[in-house]
Amino acid sequence: MSAAFPVTRGFLARLNRPLLLAALVALPLIYAPIAKFSDDHALLINASPSLPHWAFWLTKNKPVGRGSLIFFEPPVSPLLVHHFGEKPLIFGKRVMGFPGDKVRHVDRHVYINNRRIAGTKPRSRLGVKLARGPDGIIPENCYYVGTDHIDGFDSRYAAIGWVCARQIIGTGKAIL
Repeated sequence: MSAAFPVTRGFLARLNRPLLLAALVALPLIYAPIAKFSDDHALLINASPSLPHWAFWLTKNKPVGRGSLIFFEPPVSPLLVHHFGEKPLIFGKRVMGFPGDKVRHVDRHVYINNRRIAGTKPRSRLGVKLARGPDGIIPENCYYVGTDHIDGFDSRYAAIGWVCARQIIGTGKAIL
């Protein structure tokens, strides 16, 4: 039995060397497409009840359409810091208004192009007074975003306002 060990060991050593060399050559070829894919895509887990799904597939650099689900960096404001901390996670909301659309607030209702799309609350779930979001024509490269959830922090409120292209990380698709 001991005589077979050196033969097996030599055989494995001869076999392992080509496999190791092949793996070293193949690794960059395999890594490059995976790295490129991960530069443009991500799996996101939802930490908020404002969207009905808990997992999303994010695609960067995809055109934004009406009704698209977009993920963006929220603006820095005392209200967001109070509710979400110094570094809030990215937000995900639906695009409800496009550049050139007209937004107006009447009482506690929001209208886009004369169609009622949402209601507003006077205070946040933590009791902080909420200022209403912007009125007027949505600027170029900006969007009005929202959710159906009553406690959603979105363009209904000044702390979010218009969401512009520089804030947008990508578009998403609910997967779970």
